[in-house]
Amino acid sequence: MRLLVTGGCGFIGTNFILLMKERHPDWKIFNLDKLTYAGNRKNLLKLEQDENSGYTFLHGDIGDREFVTAVLHDHKIDAIVNFAAESHVDRSINDPAPFLSTNIMGTQNLMECARQAGTEKFVHVSTDEVYGSLGPDEPAFSEKNPLQPNSPYSASKAGADLMARAYFETYGFPVSITRCSNNYGPYQFPEKLIPLMFLKATAGEKLPVYGDGSNIRDWIYVDDHCTGVELTLLKGRPGQVYNFGGAAEKTNLELIREMLHLLNRDESLISYVKDRPGHDKRYAMDFKLAEKELGFTPKTSFRQGIGKTIEWYTANREWLEDVRSGAYREFMENWYGERK
Repeated sequence: MRLLVTGGCGFIGTNFILLMKERHPDWKIFNLDKLTYAGNRKNLLKLEQDENSGYTFLHGDIGDREFVTAVLHDHKIDAIVNFAAESHVDRSINDPAPFLSTNIMGTQNLMECARQAGTEKFVHVSTDEVYGSLGPDEPAFSEKNPLQPNSPYSASKAGADLMARAYFETYGFPVSITRCSNNYGPYQFPEKLIPLMFLKATAGEKLPVYGDGSNIRDWIYVDDHCTGVELTLLKGRPGQVYNFGGAAEKTNLELIREMLHLLNRDESLISYVKDRPGHDKRYAMDFKLAEKELGFTPKTSFRQGIGKTIEWYTANREWLEDVRSGAYREFMENWYGERK
């Protein structure tokens, strides 16, 4: 297979490419990434430097029609997995425009170029946040739940999902959509909860917790999510949405306390800060359809996954410091400084 992965230098994209090269060493993988603040080309540098790896990095924007068209034709792409997205809720609240540009218009451009090129399979990677928020006793989101996004970020992803549906219904375009709960694992940019809490806890700094910390998320280890995307690529039905979850619901406060325990840090580091606008109360994913049609099931328990994640960050201080020295430091100053 000749596979184009967009946004492959980000957290989930990086893990997906590494896992696919391990499982499918004969695949030719082309990674198209714009390298915005959370994209790190160094994540996959070993593959890039290996002439026999079957991996190629392409620097570009999914919204650039001429460039994307050339990539699809020049490299004879068979299939596309679209991870490229602006993905942080707080940033979308501050400035929605880049989210609309990349997540909706960029996705539409990518699909149109793929449609014109006759691409055989397209997997669009979305999020559970498009469903909105659940009450404490409501059943988990299924693929039949209506889209009710509550932040500019989730609204932009819902817009992209609807455009993907329109491309299937109107043009018969072979696109499948995946929606997943909160990911965690290696290479995650430190604006996200788990790596942010790790960095602050190990430095003995205060850990900012929105509101009272009672917001609930379903956590999935990144390799389990990547397996779901792989199964969708190989076996998913065009036009179908597939939910993926980790069967690991936790309040933010429970998660942080568990991390502090594993890091041998005191809970006195927890600091409650003003809640963000439109903060969804609970996410949970019903993935029975993916179990039935794709054979998906999460393999990594939260206890196993958080242990492996902390071990990776502990062993990769150089990676963390490299991130902290650039975009991470700017992010911290701009976003969390005002909440101290």
